[in-house]
Amino acid sequence: MSQTAWYQSKAFFLLICLLLPPVGFVLLWFRGGRVTEKLAGSLLLAALMVAHLFAFYGLRVEMDGTGMSPIFTFYDPAAHYDEIEKSRQEQGSSVVEAASQPPVAAASTAPAASSPPATAPPPVSASPASPPAGHAYWTDFRGPNRDGHYTQGPILTAWPRQGPPELWRQQIGGGYASVVIADGRVFTIEQRRDEEVVAAYNFDTGKELWTHSWPGHFRESMGGPGPRATPTWHEGKLYALGAEGELHCLEARSGKLIWRKNILTDNGAGNLQWAMSGAPLVVDDKVIVLPGGRSGKSVVAYNKETGEPVWKSLNDQQSYTSPMLVTLAGRRHILLISASRVLAVSVDDGALLWDYPWTTDYDINAAQPLVVDGDHVLVSSGYGHGAALLRITSQGNVLKAVEVWQNNNMKNKFNSSVLHEGHAYGLDEGILACINARTGERRWKGGRYGFGQLLLADGHLIVLTEKGDLVLVKATPESHQELASFSALSGKTWNNPAMAGGRLIVRNQTEMVCYDLRPR
Repeated sequence: MSQTAWYQSKAFFLLICLLLPPVGFVLLWFRGGRVTEKLAGSLLLAALMVAHLFAFYGLRVEMDGTGMSPIFTFYDPAAHYDEIEKSRQEQGSSVVEAASQPPVAAASTAPAASSPPATAPPPVSASPASPPAGHAYWTDFRGPNRDGHYTQGPILTAWPRQGPPELWRQQIGGGYASVVIADGRVFTIEQRRDEEVVAAYNFDTGKELWTHSWPGHFRESMGGPGPRATPTWHEGKLYALGAEGELHCLEARSGKLIWRKNILTDNGAGNLQWAMSGAPLVVDDKVIVLPGGRSGKSVVAYNKETGEPVWKSLNDQQSYTSPMLVTLAGRRHILLISASRVLAVSVDDGALLWDYPWTTDYDINAAQPLVVDGDHVLVSSGYGHGAALLRITSQGNVLKAVEVWQNNNMKNKFNSSVLHEGHAYGLDEGILACINARTGERRWKGGRYGFGQLLLADGHLIVLTEKGDLVLVKATPESHQELASFSALSGKTWNNPAMAGGRLIVRNQTEMVCYDLRPR
């Protein structure tokens, strides 16, 4: 009677399956037994292999912009935060933790004098690549006019196969905020462990200069963790809004806290399902935010210097757009889209000037409106809606929004369109499309870029795809003309690109990269 070798024993086989499922899979099919048993065993081993990938290799499943298709990534948040901290130590000791404080009573204002002093970082050395001293250009979400339009001159449009020159690459924390650029610095807000962190980086080198943080860790199942709203730079100050309503005004050079509010607690508002996303808007002596509070506290203006309330207005549930300063029908006002309507309010007192019903499934409006000319504004949403052109008319002191056309030829989900020579270009449920802004006629549709973002520069569309590719497309109504494409970032990318001085900055939840698009 022969004895079974130890390596042929059932116990050894089961041990191999537990420790090394792929090897166990091979052994299974070399062993004896019925085919049905091997098929069942293969299914079990496949499930075990997936469990190994999650447990030991950091496999994570996120949803794409449709909410239907999974995106698989190997990402371990704790390990990534370790890498960020290690990289900062390796880059030098000039990083300043600037006046980070735990939240205080939400209704109070924390004056700068009560903050621990922060040592200012060394001045950023000027180089031929830097903007002139004091220069500030891309200081708001999606650029100077919040319209995604870069206007500082021509760009490089003959991209090498591997992409334009990469100037620097930096590991950063999570979230979906974009960046703003001013005074030779890049500012953004990130999730790092259990804190929301506002950070300043050197525009030339990508080196971190200072950070300012507070406790906060918003997370939801589809988008994951992190702040959503892009900070705003204005006259040497930075206004940063966290996912759970923390609004901090900081000195842009040092990161020192000037004042803070929690706009949700201060206005009796609950957070949105996907968190506070509207970038603060600075107008005159006010900073405008959208807490969505009831009883006249939906749109709020705080004094930009002190944080004291100036006015509060309306009862709308808010959505995910950012307020914009526009001039329509000859009058300056604040344009925004709440969960149920397009509307405009007075800069002076927040009084409603005009509105137009605009509802979607789940009350989600996330794409920015486009000002077409002095009397017309184009709005677009996904979630079962489409696009419409509104004409703003004036009769005496009364303003009114009149629909010119409405159709489903452009459905911007959370990806805003750009306007060029009378045509709107945007991601229609993840596919790049062009429509005539005046008539709503679709000119073309092509280029499956997913739910990324785009900006307009020098008659071209710079598309940052959902998978992190950068694509250059000619902005022409004639046809979809893709000129170049390369991989810029790894992983899901929903953040808006930013551009100043001929340099393009893109980021996602793990890294930020600067490319040189200055013409040669």
